[in-house]
Amino acid sequence: MRLALLVAPVILTTGCSASPPAPVNGSGSHVAASPPASVRAAQAPAPAPQLLAGTVAETMDSGGYTYVLVRSASGDTWAAVRQTAVKKGAAIAIEPSMAMENFESKTLHRTFARIVFGSLAGAAPQSADNLSDPAVLAAIQAAHRAAPAAAPLGEVRVDKAPGPEARTVAEVFVQRAELNDKTVAVRGKVVKFLPGIMGRNWLHLRDGSGSAAAKDDDLTVTTAATAAVGEVVLVRGTAHSDRDFGAGYRYLAIVEDATISR
Repeated sequence: MRLALLVAPVILTTGCSASPPAPVNGSGSHVAASPPASVRAAQAPAPAPQLLAGTVAETMDSGGYTYVLVRSASGDTWAAVRQTAVKKGAAIAIEPSMAMENFESKTLHRTFARIVFGSLAGAAPQSADNLSDPAVLAAIQAAHRAAPAAAPLGEVRVDKAPGPEARTVAEVFVQRAELNDKTVAVRGKVVKFLPGIMGRNWLHLRDGSGSAAAKDDDLTVTTAATAAVGEVVLVRGTAHSDRDFGAGYRYLAIVEDATISR
């Protein structure tokens, strides 16, 4: 199952080796999320174009989305964005984050041979928080379950960042309640990078603090920036505890909307 994702994307962590990521249960252990029984497993995503622009040939609302048939010089393409008012014949530009093949919308009772998920150009990316279409949530779950394991980079030892906002990976977990909604800076090695899930990029940081047994050695970070597996980066973003993205994906600690510097 391939992947790429809009609802962004989200989908979450304690220290996770298979996420962006894998969900955790109440004890901090990672658990596999299964889509609702009524939802057929979403098929693998295909590459999405850089920008989908044209005119609205057809439109319908369902499950928190506006489905749009975009007509352009290259042909007709179905797309889905956060529910919004669009009119037939209007010009439209969509920033894609995921394309799905043979996507079945349970709320529309329809299967699209190919559909692009994204956001209107200039709009905020869609998140999974308030979606009601179970097939979309299943697509998120499928993308997360297909995520590769963290790269085997051997022993990691990275010095803590300077400054009052600086925390080690383990400290973000231990202090997650008091750090909730506060800015933190964490320096670590990127052991996993997953682009375009739930409208954002996801990376996992380790700095040598914490332990796999305590599930506090691997921190999930969401960002609009990119990073390469194996490089040491400094991330600065908002810490959240017990972050629940829906569809069974909940993180004991996560840093969101982070900037990245080297």
